[in-house]
Amino acid sequence: MSQVLRAGNIKLKRAYEPVGTDDGRRILVDRLWPRGLKKTDAAIDHWIKDIAPSTELRLWFGHDPDRWQEFRQRYIEELRQQKEQIRFLRTLARNERITLIFSASDTLRNNAVVLRAFLLRRHPNISDTKTVPEI
Repeated sequence: MSQVLRAGNIKLKRAYEPVGTDDGRRILVDRLWPRGLKKTDAAIDHWIKDIAPSTELRLWFGHDPDRWQEFRQRYIEELRQQKEQIRFLRTLARNERITLIFSASDTLRNNAVVLRAFLLRRHPNISDTKTVPEI
């Protein structure tokens, strides 16, 4: 098993985009099922609800760009409590391509963006990495 986690092995995609042949394993990382999307059309391999932001955090954030930085910090704290799910996702991504599926319309500021950076250890608040540019 490879110990290297390549950034190219973790893709992000909106749930409403067509399934791609290069998606690899598709993992829904939202707590709620995407509105209007049939489960048969989604081609989801895993739905990891617990990795999503808590209901309280999701409602507080409300996709308000002014709350983005604070959301990131709070969500990272929640992710630190999800060791088993993080280990599972990192193991998958070391061995194959995974696509983190999300339903937010803002493709730059959503939980999947934070989760991907966390998996890759690309955040200044993660103690076992060097500081990297903002995501």
